[in-house]
Amino acid sequence: MEIAIIGASGFTGGELIRLCAGHSSAEVTCATSRKLEGTGVAVTHPHLRGITELRYTNPETGDIDADVAFLAVPHTAAMQYAGGLLERGIKVIDLSADYRLPKDIFETVYGVTHTHYFEAPYGLPELHREEIRGAQFVSNPGCFPTGATLAAAPLAARAATIIYDSKTGVSGAGVNPSATNHFCHVHDNLTAYKWTAHRHLAEMKMEAGRLGSAASVHFTPHLLPVNRGILTTAHILLDDPITQDEAEALYRDFYAGEHFIRLQSPSLAGVRGSNFCDVAIEVEAGGRRVVAVSAIDNLVKGASGQALQNMNIICGLPETDGLGVVPLLP
Repeated sequence: MEIAIIGASGFTGGELIRLCAGHSSAEVTCATSRKLEGTGVAVTHPHLRGITELRYTNPETGDIDADVAFLAVPHTAAMQYAGGLLERGIKVIDLSADYRLPKDIFETVYGVTHTHYFEAPYGLPELHREEIRGAQFVSNPGCFPTGATLAAAPLAARAATIIYDSKTGVSGAGVNPSATNHFCHVHDNLTAYKWTAHRHLAEMKMEAGRLGSAASVHFTPHLLPVNRGILTTAHILLDDPITQDEAEALYRDFYAGEHFIRLQSPSLAGVRGSNFCDVAIEVEAGGRRVVAVSAIDNLVKGASGQALQNMNIICGLPETDGLGVVPLLP
């Protein structure tokens, strides 16, 4: 399959090229960048030297020729490409936020008018595999909602309140430097940001509702001085108590057969570079509060790896194709 990556110069674009290099039938033939047209991909992604000889191009949408296109562009940019690519018969996986939410919620949360809206499957395979299968377009979830939702999903329908506390690596801020991700601000430090109003909260609420939950959902992210990973602690408050054995059985049954979900003590290093999500739970004495902790690599399961997983599903390929990367520990 010929693969086009629209917006390939960022972290997620580089990860897509890296992962596709290990895929049995995916070859990246088009890597676009408006600013870097003509520049070798390995100039901005030096770890890919010897892996790809591609140069960045800047084609019109109508000139893109591929079987599958990944939209690794900021929100509001993806909506400019999606329709045209689909009209050409190209399958599309969108890594931006443009199609994750209902139109009215998207416009409220992101403060812009959606100009090319259509409904799309939400690409969290462990919850929406049947909707994704056979689709021509999939909207890849945000990194925070991926780790958070997978931590709480088995208990969401029984929850009265869910509070997500996430710690993320600096790569989540994207490739462009800013005051927020400046070394002197991040190193030897830990900060909370967007304490009550992060944009990804809308996805978390949406997915809790789809799981049959009437819980109030809350979220606060924190910035860690590490490159990769998101560790999420979900505080799940229940109306009816549960035992440790009952909770563990519930999680085992819910994720039975899910290759990328591992029920074990989570750590960032334990999933680094991989598409795994590690989850563990502990029930507080009394049984009305369950602490569920998840770990993902924000650039893989939180972005490019999950996008490749979605591509495999819509193309009828094994979900693990190209995603056999063993986590890097230590």
